[in-house]
Amino acid sequence: MESFNREEMESYERARKHVEEIKGFYGNLIAYLLVNAFLVFINLKFTPDHLWFYWPMLGWGIGVLFHGFRVFSWFPFLNKDWEQKKIKQFMEEEKKKQDFK
Repeated sequence: MESFNREEMESYERARKHVEEIKGFYGNLIAYLLVNAFLVFINLKFTPDHLWFYWPMLGWGIGVLFHGFRVFSWFPFLNKDWEQKKIKQFMEEEKKKQDFK
């Protein structure tokens, strides 16, 4: 069995978590497509004079869109790098305040 140092293990764990997030997104996307296709069918088959299928499609679609943005880091303020930079910035500001006193 290979031995890994701490940094490699942390890197592996981050990569594993990211893969799980991607799998979760694709699962959400597949469920969205299947369920909404079924809702469109039901709506058009039984109440074609009153179209309502687009409301759940729109609501859930917004959720899927934001899920994808988060998983694939399309929002600069939702990814881990941004979080780490902000944490570091706040820690440095706090240290400066304490050093100034």
